[in-house]
Amino acid sequence: MDIMRRARSRRRSPLSADTPASKGPHSLATPAYTPLTQAQVDKIVDTAVELLATSGVVFEPGGEADSLLRNAGCSQSDDGIVTIPETVTRRALETAARKTELWDRNGENPITIDCNHTWFMPGMTCIAVYDEDTGEPRPSTREDLALITRIADKLPNVDGVCIAVKNVEESNQFGEIDEFACLMENTTKPLEYLCEHPSSLDAVIEMAAALRGSHQALRQKPYFLHLITPLPVNLARIHSDQIITAARAGIPVSVGTLPIGGASSPITLAGCITHALMTDFAAIVLGQLAAEGSFCVGSSDVNFMEPATGAIGSFSQTSVGDMAMCQVRRALGFPSLTGIGGCSVARRFNQDAVWEISSNMTQMFYNRPATIDYMGSLDQGLTYSLHALLLCDDLAGLLRKMWQGLEISADQMAVDLIREVGPTGNFLAHQHTVDNCRTQVWNSRYFGPNIPLSNTGLADQDLLKRIEGDLKVMLAELEQPELPPETKAAVSAISNKYRVQAA
Repeated sequence: MDIMRRARSRRRSPLSADTPASKGPHSLATPAYTPLTQAQVDKIVDTAVELLATSGVVFEPGGEADSLLRNAGCSQSDDGIVTIPETVTRRALETAARKTELWDRNGENPITIDCNHTWFMPGMTCIAVYDEDTGEPRPSTREDLALITRIADKLPNVDGVCIAVKNVEESNQFGEIDEFACLMENTTKPLEYLCEHPSSLDAVIEMAAALRGSHQALRQKPYFLHLITPLPVNLARIHSDQIITAARAGIPVSVGTLPIGGASSPITLAGCITHALMTDFAAIVLGQLAAEGSFCVGSSDVNFMEPATGAIGSFSQTSVGDMAMCQVRRALGFPSLTGIGGCSVARRFNQDAVWEISSNMTQMFYNRPATIDYMGSLDQGLTYSLHALLLCDDLAGLLRKMWQGLEISADQMAVDLIREVGPTGNFLAHQHTVDNCRTQVWNSRYFGPNIPLSNTGLADQDLLKRIEGDLKVMLAELEQPELPPETKAAVSAISNKYRVQAA
């Protein structure tokens, strides 16, 4: 009972009075980290552009991409290897939109996707969750996706919602369409979506248009960011078709591969980044050929093989690679999407997971990606953890507080106060201390005043227990933000239409 009582008092304040007053730009007071010189950035970009023109990239033949690329002056071999002239790539990098907005379910509260904001989201597409009774991973279900989405809807630092887990039992076209419907039903926040089948994208565009009232209204107020995940320098037709469809429909598109240095990409930092940018740039080219001026940007995440195990790892390499990739994109004016923060390779939510999540979330202070989309993902991206999501939400609040930086003014430097108090005085009882003692404090749910100390009355609870108590209270009070009946009926009709077509 002590756990539940303390958890209740901790939770209500952060979700109301302590909710961040501003989620504005992160770049006004503190700069991003720049590990590369401008000459190095230029060399990486120039090399990626040159390799597209000489080594090329695969676009699986057979779709509309063939004619779009050919008419632009690209050459394509019988096995799909396309070489893209440098002028074509440079033109696409010039015309692609640098920013977009995502609007919530009600067509309100837009978030700006650009180089000056960072947004936090749970994800992405795990295939398991931790069983409530055994603690062991089990296949995820639609009910799990609904629950995670409702939790995310209530968390103050979660700004949008992605498909955190798959409905493994229905791993088919209808299942991935229904995942979008599940997100719509369980959060009012903007969405991220990804799918395998191009026709699934057609279906969810219909659903989003039904929500907005028309396709034109959806174009004016995009409801979701569409993610497309090809292999390195190899875009299957299902990916190129989705790029074309989304760009023409006015749906913001993020296309990024997950290169693994030492396996699918070069193991060196510079080599993996260059290889990833080739994929990004090829996708941007196709997006601009389909709809010039559209928001279709690259979002590849660099990852590296851990030589000792062969698994994804190499934390230092991945961290530096992500810093450099974010800088390269900023130099081009493009936001970096799918930042690597908030996830861990650890098998469960333990000390290893807390270390890695804390490290890569705090690193986002320097990287400044536009979206951090893997919050809550453990076990090398296979298993989702609500405990990890709650920790990530708390750490996102830390980042937002740090991004506010510090004000350098006479009042904040306390010039008059220092003179008044003198070198032997005490500042504790002064009004300046009262006025400012909480303005720059991180109102943490689990740390700060909620860390059990020897000189406080808090029970000596491990972090896991503190989060567990908070989660239990949250689950007990959770409500579903129901869709309006007419919208729910329209979404159901569209979903059933595609179920029949897929049968």
